[in-house]
Amino acid sequence: MGKIVTLGEIMLRLSTENNNRFIQSSTFRADYGGGEANVAVSLANFGIPTEYVTKLPNNPLTESIFRYLKGNGVETKNIVLGGERLGTYYLEVGTSVRASSVIYDRKHSAFSTLNFHELNLDSIFDNCDILHLSGITPALSESCHVLMDLIIKKAKSLDVLISFDFNYRSKLWPIDKASKVLVSYLPYIDICFAGSLDAEHIMNLGSNKTLIEYYEEILSKYPNIKYLLSTKRETHSVNENSLTGFIFKDGKLFSSDKYKFQIVDRVGGGDSFAAGALCGIYNNLSPQEIVDFATAASVYKHTVRGDANLVSKQEIEHIIKNGISTVSR
Repeated sequence: MGKIVTLGEIMLRLSTENNNRFIQSSTFRADYGGGEANVAVSLANFGIPTEYVTKLPNNPLTESIFRYLKGNGVETKNIVLGGERLGTYYLEVGTSVRASSVIYDRKHSAFSTLNFHELNLDSIFDNCDILHLSGITPALSESCHVLMDLIIKKAKSLDVLISFDFNYRSKLWPIDKASKVLVSYLPYIDICFAGSLDAEHIMNLGSNKTLIEYYEEILSKYPNIKYLLSTKRETHSVNENSLTGFIFKDGKLFSSDKYKFQIVDRVGGGDSFAAGALCGIYNNLSPQEIVDFATAASVYKHTVRGDANLVSKQEIEHIIKNGISTVSR
């Protein structure tokens, strides 16, 4: 079987420690993360041949990122070097009734200058089964917007399956602009991660509909989409959530069990769900098996500090089969 390729921006993540607020913090924990990079790391830890494509400045931080990616089994040979700086984001880790908060510092980052013609497309798409992208990339710059348009069309011309996570970020661009751009990708997408809020506010499909009603309407407009997936999160507190996963395939909606869990790190939960789903699709699992694996993967991620889900396929399968246990002996 072939590989899964993800393309997007990886950033330096600086997080407050001990649930401190920014104003209290004199030290920050450093990690690396970004939606598509998180998906790549998860997939590689699931044993799937995975390649990550981005653009990074030629400096020691980039050397550290290469070590992080390669250490998790991600192929990096087509990462472009150039540009002035690495994008950064700051995370104030919330607790109880205080939500976490993010500050982006990614304008004029190396990735935001990435040009489609800088990519080694023959190598990137060689033996590529799935290309995973997100709605974050076109929000970063006009260059990235053009890049997304061109790489989606290139992948489609090569019969590569296109996976797309809407991932709308209000701090990056206004919803009216995002709606126009993201909806333009729908005729090309095979695997779509989008929930009720995306259907209502991005696709403008109206309000007060059930998830299955939204999905049926989406497929009536875009029959090219093979899988529609999303999660429903219930917030009991910042530290305790419940999560249920959904997949719509061949006119049927399948759901996972509902998990209730304590949170160590909320960031990357959606990326872990996407990676779990792609793992299931890559391995030709049934829709029920796909959503069960994806949801359990997302739940597991909430127990792992940092952006990425550093767990194996076997650990996820153990949760599905045996439930959550206190000690593994």
